Amino acid sequence: MAEERDNALPALQARHGPRYRWLLLFVVMVGTVASIMSSTIINVAIPDLSRHFALGQERAQWVSSGFMAAMTVSMLTTPWLLSRYGYRRTYMGCMWMLLVGGVVGGFANYYPLVLAARVVEGLAAGVVQPIPAIIILRAFESNEQGRASGVFGMGVVLAPALGPSIGGLLVDGFGWRSIFFMVVPFCLVSLWLAKRYVPTSAPGGVAANRTGAALDWRGLMLATAGTLCLLNGLVELHGGTALAATSLLGSAAALLLVFVWLQRRTLKKRSHGHGIDPLMNLSLFTDRRFAMGSIVAFIYGIALFGSTYLLPVYMQMGLGLSPSYVGTILLPAGIVLAVCIAVVGRLADRQPTHRLVTIGLALLAASFALMVTVNPERPAQVIPLLVIWAVLGRIGLGFILPSLNIGAMRGLHRMHIPQGASVINFLRMLGGAAGVSLCGIVLEWRLAAHGTDRMAAFDETFLMLAAVCALAIIAALKLRER
Repeated sequence: MAEERDNALPALQARHGPRYRWLLLFVVMVGTVASIMSSTIINVAIPDLSRHFALGQERAQWVSSGFMAAMTVSMLTTPWLLSRYGYRRTYMGCMWMLLVGGVVGGFANYYPLVLAARVVEGLAAGVVQPIPAIIILRAFESNEQGRASGVFGMGVVLAPALGPSIGGLLVDGFGWRSIFFMVVPFCLVSLWLAKRYVPTSAPGGVAANRTGAALDWRGLMLATAGTLCLLNGLVELHGGTALAATSLLGSAAALLLVFVWLQRRTLKKRSHGHGIDPLMNLSLFTDRRFAMGSIVAFIYGIALFGSTYLLPVYMQMGLGLSPSYVGTILLPAGIVLAVCIAVVGRLADRQPTHRLVTIGLALLAASFALMVTVNPERPAQVIPLLVIWAVLGRIGLGFILPSLNIGAMRGLHRMHIPQGASVINFLRMLGGAAGVSLCGIVLEWRLAAHGTDRMAAFDETFLMLAAVCALAIIAALKLRER
């Protein structure tokens, strides 16, 4: 108990002074970098992994979409875990899971074991993802939240910026297994830092309540089943039968309706002092900005993670570039993104967030649409155009990332911030998981339609992503404060 008190939030704040909130943000940034790197870096290794295990495109993409599915569902448990076990136990437990998943995946000789390791990594990464937004919105004043989001975002984007470059070199030099081991040093550093700076208390500085309300297992099982039905239904749309696709997508819709009914019923019981806390507090959606921000987050997830999967595959399969070359092409865009986030983070404290998000979505849509101008028959223009359009898209991301969470959750009560961060991240990752599957399906469909003309198939898939981003602009305009 003495150790608990010495490492609770008030004690750490008194020990480290005003700089403590920045130290805490840096520590969780290291863990978030590890989780984001795990989610994105695998895409560079998919062709090599496919050859090693003799997999088709649909099965190979599950190392990416399986991670996304696990991460998506586990995000909903973050508020409950933080309330019951506190920041430190929750965070360190996730880092250990990420570490074990990386080691097991790297040594695995069977594809099901590789997939299982990816799912374990995804579960850990999902719990970690909402924690930074909770810290920023609770520990920082409103006039500092944009700067904190910018600093945090600048650090976090170095993972996907440097990840493909380093990952491409590792795949070329040591094969796909090296991708799994890359996360290990980040996990070890984050575990050491967590023992020093992450509080044992729960959000708000209160003590973790080990005897608090039980987890909403029924809601979690429904969310898991619905997510898996959705993803498998999308795969069946192309690779399977119409009956299987209809059944799975219909089941996903039915499970969604049951989930909403159960969460409403659970919330009503809880408001009368009975039952457990709902997995997703649907009353948050009565706030217009939060509802519109949720729509933007979902569509943004489709575009972001779909393109993260599509771009390396396009450059390797469509243009015949090596994995290390792909990483080198994407590196300037990652550096530009890091700088852009830092600048826009400061703007978010002064400019309306709906304006910044709208500009970002417009630039992201333009970057996808302009990919059709890349022509392999003009080799001198291919690399410059790839770099320019990738940079344009990353500038768009730089406008969106620091602004979306702040714009969506500024109207929520402080006690609802953990739930709000969890829901926003859940919807973004649900869109991401669907986006990876959707890009794979559309690409395979168009490849079959165009035969040997691979570039036409990739062009049409990029145009699909551009249309998705343009659709999100409608919701982004409604993030305007009244």
